[in-house]
Amino acid sequence: MGAIKFGTDGWRAIIAEDFTFANLDQVTQATADYWRANPVAGTVADKVVVGYDRRFLSEQFAQRVAEVLAGNGFTVTLTDRPTPTPSVSFEVRRQKAVGGVMLTASHNPPAFNGFKLKAWYGGSAEPVLCQAVEGLLGRSPVKSLAFAEARKARKIAVRDIRGAHFKAIKRLVNFPLIAQSKLKFAHDALYGVGAGCFDELLAGTTCQVTTINAAHNPGFGGINPEPIARNYINSIPLLQKHPHDICLVTDGDADRVGGLMGNGDPLTTHQIICLLLQHYVKNRGMTGRVVKALTTTSMVDKMCAQLGLELVETGVGFKYIASEIIKGGVLLGFEESGGIGFPGHIPERDGIAAGLVLLELLATERRPLRKLLADLERTYGPHRYARIDTHFPLEKRAALMEYCRTNPPARLLKSKLTGVKSFDGVKFIAADDSWLMLRGSGTEPILRIYAEAKSDADAQALLKLGVSITRRIP
Repeated sequence: MGAIKFGTDGWRAIIAEDFTFANLDQVTQATADYWRANPVAGTVADKVVVGYDRRFLSEQFAQRVAEVLAGNGFTVTLTDRPTPTPSVSFEVRRQKAVGGVMLTASHNPPAFNGFKLKAWYGGSAEPVLCQAVEGLLGRSPVKSLAFAEARKARKIAVRDIRGAHFKAIKRLVNFPLIAQSKLKFAHDALYGVGAGCFDELLAGTTCQVTTINAAHNPGFGGINPEPIARNYINSIPLLQKHPHDICLVTDGDADRVGGLMGNGDPLTTHQIICLLLQHYVKNRGMTGRVVKALTTTSMVDKMCAQLGLELVETGVGFKYIASEIIKGGVLLGFEESGGIGFPGHIPERDGIAAGLVLLELLATERRPLRKLLADLERTYGPHRYARIDTHFPLEKRAALMEYCRTNPPARLLKSKLTGVKSFDGVKFIAADDSWLMLRGSGTEPILRIYAEAKSDADAQALLKLGVSITRRIP
């Protein structure tokens, strides 16, 4: 049981070490016990949706989850193919199900698999729910119903659930404008479940779609399915040879986004976030609260101040952003790792929806991405971001965080320190809006160091400062 611990978005572990069928039985039984004991008004208390990605054994793991849920009296909709996480979340809300489970380790290396818990509202389960499930581990014997028997008894229905989600995201944008735009659109699926989604969505339009890394490969072609520049080893040379208007990149379960400009130059998730925020205000004429995780670019802060938008800053993990979206009045919600949530949609990050909104932006502006980014930088100044993940012993984590809180640096490079935020890790903020943040992984001996400054050199210098601070803990 000690091997099962929920992190920022579910439980993840190495296949055949801790992510085993036996452990999966236990966490599924605990989840079933929680849902049975905590019915939600307005939901169908015995309905659950289960989906899975392209990882090794994901389909078999998903079938086992469905068997245990069926054995506990639930009626399960199980996807008939590897499916984007936002499609599962959307189906949970569409069916008014009590919840959902997605078998995926998202952007983690191929050796991992995971169990993402989705709440009734169609988004990541809040920490209190995850903690409650952890508290029920091992309390009840595992009950299950064999797959064939469960299907015969109509306790498990196997089908493609993506259609309703795809229709919803078409309604989220001005799809007729996109359809007539003649945009040349590329999508790097990083061998994940997003492969083929845009081909299907844009079929019959004037858009030309090129899908890269579309094969079903549980080894992800030797890369991690994370939308960051070092994993764009196939898309960069293709775009350099065959330019497009934009290339969107989705992670392993297609809930997060990265991107490249048409010539193969990588886009940061921060640039994408700022482009979308500008589009929603300038072109759509929309307003509302903006919600961001505190590791997200400070350009968002400047934009909100100038545009008169309320800004809400949360801890890391989209579940915190989802909580704000559920309250209502949110314009956009986003996090540094590429998770973006849209109003009028599910309170969930959605990489497929982000792709269509980016196409709407280009179809509206009719100007190259490079010029749109240059406009943002002229208005709000340059913002250069950097991050490293370094090994740091778990047993020293508390001491490091306490040291950072009580011994902040007087300045960051040449700029005086003006603020410290410590509600999730510790973030130092300077007068020139540069910042440095140290935050540990929820479950691993990994320390993440983030920095943003006016130049790449300064951002790297801030990372070095962060590393030097870690060495002060004996």
